[in-house]
Amino acid sequence: MRILIAEDDLTSRKFLSKFLSQYGECDVVVDGLEAIDAYMLSMREKQPYDLICLDIMMPKVDGVKVLKAIRDLETQKGILPEKRAKIIMTTALAEAQFVQTAFEYGCEAYASKPIDTKKLVEVIQKLGLIQETE
Repeated sequence: MRILIAEDDLTSRKFLSKFLSQYGECDVVVDGLEAIDAYMLSMREKQPYDLICLDIMMPKVDGVKVLKAIRDLETQKGILPEKRAKIIMTTALAEAQFVQTAFEYGCEAYASKPIDTKKLVEVIQKLGLIQETE
């Protein structure tokens, strides 16, 4: 599984990268522009991301705008909904409006910080990216 982590906070970035690396190869970026660049590069190289963790509040371009840009690019490229990257929004904010907008733009899930790893694993399993372990 290929994973993109877009997170401006160093602690959160390191934590997510270390935790998610057990499930696949992680690329890490620090702002929204880098996230869009990494996504476009993965498409050009025909190695798309399976999972993208997007922080809502990032410098340059926020996570909701990145999500919209990615979904727009997928639509332009004719990528079927079931083949699209699974996107989980992460935020320290309990801002319902941002989360609502993110779901309207097509994110699959939402995780508030601090990230609960047990819940995160359950979400990734529900998205069909990893098998459930008993």
